[in-house]
Amino acid sequence: MDVDERAEIESAAAAISKADGLLIAAGAGMGVDSGLPDFRGDKGFWKAYPPFERLGVSFVDMANPGWFARDPELAWGFYGHRLELYRATQPHRGFRILQRWAEELDYGAFVFTSNVDGHFQQSGFEPDRVIECHGSISHLQCTEPCCSEIWTTDGLEVEVDPASFRAMSELPTCPHCAAVARPNVLMFGDWHWIPRRTAEQERRFSDWLAKAAGPKLAVIELGAGSAVPTVRMTSEQIASRSGATLVRINPREPQVRHGHIGLAMDALEALEAIDTRLQSPNG
Repeated sequence: MDVDERAEIESAAAAISKADGLLIAAGAGMGVDSGLPDFRGDKGFWKAYPPFERLGVSFVDMANPGWFARDPELAWGFYGHRLELYRATQPHRGFRILQRWAEELDYGAFVFTSNVDGHFQQSGFEPDRVIECHGSISHLQCTEPCCSEIWTTDGLEVEVDPASFRAMSELPTCPHCAAVARPNVLMFGDWHWIPRRTAEQERRFSDWLAKAAGPKLAVIELGAGSAVPTVRMTSEQIASRSGATLVRINPREPQVRHGHIGLAMDALEALEAIDTRLQSPNG
């Protein structure tokens, strides 16, 4: 760790030590340290899903609701595999570090994430302190949709052919109209996503922010890129409006405005370094 990086770590630790509330803003990079695939660029996606390279299908192409009408077995092969992968993957210890920090603060923490894997809840964060702005792969909705109902994937097992990534088992269906069900995930070009569950999370987030926003709020952003900038824009806007310090952790895009902190590090590496500094303030 060079001198500049060490100074940024010390500044991040100081901002967190003075905070009375913590906004955790997380993008896809947060899950990479847990062993989840990095879909950045076609090569990263195709490394995780080789059959789609043969088809010439990118992540943006595949993460489109049209597949549930055109080829539902292929759509559910992709999302069914991801569902099982997220269930089986243990969130890395950085999640626990964040949770421990939050336990010491008057307003605790609220998570704003574009990740659909449910790993914050899986690692012990209270579900009513998480907003999943792109929905959740652990919840389903009708593909039509015939109604606004959203239900969980509890008990759903999708058998996927590892050679073709096509679903081999019976596909989930809507309990009202029997149409094929789909994850309650906001996809690209998606006009049928039902936002009701996320809207309820947004209301809870607004209530928390009304109390916690201010100069003593710390905003820590992890693995949020600019390609889909929802998380970056949200953390910047909240930090700017409240006068809070933004700590941006991103190995490729750590740039921040003057007065904020940018760390060109992976999420877990940075969290452990900040935590070490917090526990040894005079070290």
